[in-house]
Amino acid sequence: MAKQHGKHPDTALAQNRKARHDYAVEDTYEAGIALTGTEIKSVRDRRVNLKDGYVQIRNGEAWMMNVHISPFAEGNRFNVDPLRNRKLLLHKKEISKLGEATQTKGVTIIPLKMYLKHGFAKVLIGVAHGKREYDKRQDIKKREQQRQIDRVMKHY
Repeated sequence: MAKQHGKHPDTALAQNRKARHDYAVEDTYEAGIALTGTEIKSVRDRRVNLKDGYVQIRNGEAWMMNVHISPFAEGNRFNVDPLRNRKLLLHKKEISKLGEATQTKGVTIIPLKMYLKHGFAKVLIGVAHGKREYDKRQDIKKREQQRQIDRVMKHY
């Protein structure tokens, strides 16, 4: 079994913090990622940026696009393009569900976080639709109200 470097097995190596702010996530899926040898070393070093990433379904396969995995420092000629498209490993039923979901206007699939599970790199992807400005304001208002309630309850 692969060594976990002293961390909990499901500790997030990279997170897309803006995703839940900009999108309303409806459903999530866990997917494996097809990586090269030097890419997995960079992932373990937490050199991943999911910020602008998205997932496309093409020819019955799921592909993660625009996710930056920095080149491994000691990788020399074995390093690959940091922004290359990476295949996601999902069951056919899951891929078909995702394909059907993206047919709806305004729905996209975004990577939410990347982590190691039993030594393998996994990515949590979410089926989401973009929030409008007033949706974001409502979320901020709810959060402020919850903070006030928590402050009052703390004193009692």
